[in-house]
Amino acid sequence: MNPVITTIKVIIGVILVIIGFLGGLIPIFQGWMFGIPGLMLLGSVFPPIKRWTHNMMEKVKKKLKS
Repeated sequence: MNPVITTIKVIIGVILVIIGFLGGLIPIFQGWMFGIPGLMLLGSVFPPIKRWTHNMMEKVKKKLKS
């Protein structure tokens, strides 16, 4: 993958995760709308983040089924 595209994905992903975290602290701001896409971008670059988000999604699916 092109290193410039990878760097842009990391920068945008980190910014979105930070905005999502701050949004979680502010009651009127929906942080998950920024945090989830940020994690998805970071997961496309870093395999451990992708595994972590995949495991979290599996746990959520199991909770919703039961």
